[in-house]
Amino acid sequence: MKSLIFASNNANKIAEIKTLLPNNFTVVSLVEAGIDIDIEEPYFTFQENAAEKARVINELTGGDCFSEDSGLEVTAINGEPGVFSARYAKAEEGFKDNIDKLLSVLKNETNRKAQFKTVICLLMNKNYYYFEGVCSGEIIYEKRGEQGFGYDPVFIPDGSDKTFAEMDMREKNIFSHRKKAFAKLLQFLNEHHA
Repeated sequence: MKSLIFASNNANKIAEIKTLLPNNFTVVSLVEAGIDIDIEEPYFTFQENAAEKARVINELTGGDCFSEDSGLEVTAINGEPGVFSARYAKAEEGFKDNIDKLLSVLKNETNRKAQFKTVICLLMNKNYYYFEGVCSGEIIYEKRGEQGFGYDPVFIPDGSDKTFAEMDMREKNIFSHRKKAFAKLLQFLNEHHA
């Protein structure tokens, strides 16, 4: 069984990724690996931030690992909040302030197009590999639903009438940007390291 460290402290992301794994892979979270650090995300692209997280964990453990950086890109505000999605309103905890700020900024905007983007960086045998997933949709005018995390209550993916926060994990994975990126990662692993 192939074991990979997932360079994340985000319990929601870890749970989501574990639901996507085939039986021959196991994901080890930072907590499970005994690592208790917050890794900086100093860059302005998802790819660079993901690579930095993978590099730090690889240096600490010497093992193969993967990381991801993801966020919401809203067309009408030039792709914001983008890499700053988690700290858009400078909130320390929770996403309520981030969502409130986004809805306020978009208050008089009719173009509600947005996309979630994930970039996964796999650091294996000292080589970096990148896998991207995108989910297009739109931002609604008020929060709906209790599931999910982040901007899920205000994002409806194309092809659905539900927000991500109104979907269970199985439904969300039909559309999920993270699932799309992770599927590419798994395909790569299966082809190169089966």
